Amino acid sequence: MISVNDFKTGLTIEVDGSIWRVVDFQHVKPGKGAAFVRSKLKNLRSGAVQEKTFRAGEKVAKAQIDNKKMQYLYESAGAYVFMDNESYEQIEIPGDSIVEELKYLKENMEVHILMYDTEVLGVELPNTVQLRVAETEPGIRGDTSSGGTKPAILETGTSVNVPFFINVDDVLIVNTQDGSYVSRA
Repeated sequence: MISVNDFKTGLTIEVDGSIWRVVDFQHVKPGKGAAFVRSKLKNLRSGAVQEKTFRAGEKVAKAQIDNKKMQYLYESAGAYVFMDNESYEQIEIPGDSIVEELKYLKENMEVHILMYDTEVLGVELPNTVQLRVAETEPGIRGDTSSGGTKPAILETGTSVNVPFFINVDDVLIVNTQDGSYVSRA
């Protein structure tokens, strides 16, 4: 058990039979009444974000989440196959549970699989990935002074706004947190 006074961003807890990650929290001490902790929690099973208020000093169960390093192999009938590099054990994760991660996932990429006991909770991507530009309009010479952007479709099928000088087959570094262009690789 852990006190809500010890909340930290990224902490995983178990409340009402669900596994939650603390996204944000704030200790509030009103002038009148008891202190409390206002928190924003993300459900690791459904992905839903919920605000929840706890009384100061209240105890909640800490959830032990294992973080396994695995390699993405291939897609098979809507399921995505990952392999543990040490034991060569393979697991399948349904595509509907990792929709956002699929935008940046390519074969042979190493990711972290979040597990609670034997239940797979999700896939954690690296902060940045390198992806090749599959399709974009050609850049026009001298059109870089405005600092504008154009859409580019990457090898995984996701679309990213990139500067005008980016061309097809360029390899880009893309931020997986917000889907933004970082730089050329």
